[in-house]
Amino acid sequence: MSNQVKVIKPSGRLDVTTAAEFRRQVSDIAAAPTPPKYLLVDLQNITFMDSSGLGALVSALKSIRNSNGDMVICGANDQVQMLFELTSMTKIFKIYENPEDFNATL
Repeated sequence: MSNQVKVIKPSGRLDVTTAAEFRRQVSDIAAAPTPPKYLLVDLQNITFMDSSGLGALVSALKSIRNSNGDMVICGANDQVQMLFELTSMTKIFKIYENPEDFNATL
């Protein structure tokens, strides 16, 4: 994978109890002296996500874009994919099936 890509792979639940920590991780990445061109959020190990998790992803997207980067998502399970579709977030996020599909676009 390119050194312009930073991958984070949260696991378990992305909800009200874990969203703040996820936001902090992304803020640290965005504030790095040389932030990545792309932040790849691999949701393969996320078992549940609610509106707080979705809000954390939106916040992460804003943070990365403010550092002149972009954020992409991959590995969403059926529940998470349905949440994206129901909230029209598929229009906001670039979503890939897996990291290899994203890498093929670089």
